[in-house]
Amino acid sequence: MTHGIRTDTHTPHLNGDRDWRDTATRYALLPLRIFLGVTFIYAGLDKLTDSAFMKDAGSGSVGDMMRTVRDSSAIPALVDMALENPVAFGYAIAFGELAVGIGTLLGLLTRLAALGGALISLSLWLTVSWASDPYYYGNDLPYLMAWLPLVLAGAPMLSLDAALRSRRRRRAYR
Repeated sequence: MTHGIRTDTHTPHLNGDRDWRDTATRYALLPLRIFLGVTFIYAGLDKLTDSAFMKDAGSGSVGDMMRTVRDSSAIPALVDMALENPVAFGYAIAFGELAVGIGTLLGLLTRLAALGGALISLSLWLTVSWASDPYYYGNDLPYLMAWLPLVLAGAPMLSLDAALRSRRRRRAYR
């Protein structure tokens, strides 16, 4: 006698009815999107409004931070490139974080914004937090991993991307 294995965890919806699990699945990336968007907007604004950060040298400056992490980074050449003009690098990171945060929060070009966030997190992991021991004490690697679902899935709900996609579909069917 054989026994079947039931693989579904809830009754499939009939006639288009959806239960709370379907709704939760559709909105699953929204908390991550909000968190990352707000965090990156805050990080960008924090850098832009911190007068000590946007300097070549001095306590709390981007230049001193980069010189401090240079020898312990995974890619010292990347730090050397940033040290050629630390203030410009600081502004590039700050404006990059702002653009990524705004795009992610609004759901506009979400995959591209998430890719930008992943690249920023990757570069910071390979430079600033590379020497964290154990590795999970550094925050840039978890941020990198958090960006990947948004790179893959985008922002299917409550986003400008979804609104534009819906608008294109309506025009295509006219």
